[in-house]
Amino acid sequence: MIKIAIDVMGGDFGSKPIIEGTIKALKEREFKAILVGKTENIKPLIPSRYLKHIDFVESSDVLQMSDSATDAFKRKNTSIYKAVDLVRQKEADAVVSVGHSGATMSLATLKIGRLQGVLRPAIATLMPRPSGGPVLVLDVGANVDCKAEHLVQFAIMGEAYARDVLGVQNPKVGLLSNGEEKSKGNEITKNTYEQLKNLDCFYGSIEGNDIFSEVVNVVVCDGFVGNILLKTSEGVAESITKIIKNSIGKSPLAIAGALLMRRVFKSLKKQVDYAEYGGAPLLGIKGCAIIGHGKSNSKAVKNAIFQAIVFSNSNINEDIKTGLSKLEI
Repeated sequence: MIKIAIDVMGGDFGSKPIIEGTIKALKEREFKAILVGKTENIKPLIPSRYLKHIDFVESSDVLQMSDSATDAFKRKNTSIYKAVDLVRQKEADAVVSVGHSGATMSLATLKIGRLQGVLRPAIATLMPRPSGGPVLVLDVGANVDCKAEHLVQFAIMGEAYARDVLGVQNPKVGLLSNGEEKSKGNEITKNTYEQLKNLDCFYGSIEGNDIFSEVVNVVVCDGFVGNILLKTSEGVAESITKIIKNSIGKSPLAIAGALLMRRVFKSLKKQVDYAEYGGAPLLGIKGCAIIGHGKSNSKAVKNAIFQAIVFSNSNINEDIKTGLSKLEI
């Protein structure tokens, strides 16, 4: 049975939504949840019928968002340190945290370790598209400064995730640039293009407006660009939602139209809601780490756990190693 270590103390809203998300996940999937945190505070929140599916690991310390990521290595009694350590010791198959993302990434990379051949692990995130099927974007923050060989590895890791975890047959990888022509881009993207062009999964260079189209399944960029892309997209989605609400409220006719379009608005909200995907996997480590949003609600936590289960049941890490072994870097 898959075992998921869950950092119960890390979220912005305390342990309640994390526990609620865990319970929702247990209602729908069979797995063993290992809750890491202050047991005396956690246990009373769990219905007795679910206790047989849960183990507890005591942790009296919590790493706050204001703390440095490097503090996590010194404070070995924090919930995130202990949760990651469970994966390192093979007592859990995956770790899920909606706490300090920098600490989770650093601990997972250095304590669980990188896969053979991986130069740098990457954070991948799912972004919505009109078809309803998401596009995978990496890196979105783990590596601010990248070389071409790093982006090439991101392409291999992203393709494996799209195929093994998302179930996409023959996924296509696009290299984010400022033009579709191979002559466009900076020196890093040009060098990356030359190294990727002979891979069957490589579509070519794409522009920003292609990310949300049906052109590719995986988008590769460095962590600096990727993080700005992610935060900008979240801001645009939130702004559009507010603009629609404000416009509707100013007109009785618009209100009537909105009532008729409720299903459409509900579908739109679902597509742009980060809670639908749960979290971002850290690709390239000897295990599974899902990094969730600090403001995650119970739905996001549930879906982050589901993502960890699918990841752990897949062959992705072996496929990543195989793919990297064929590269000449």
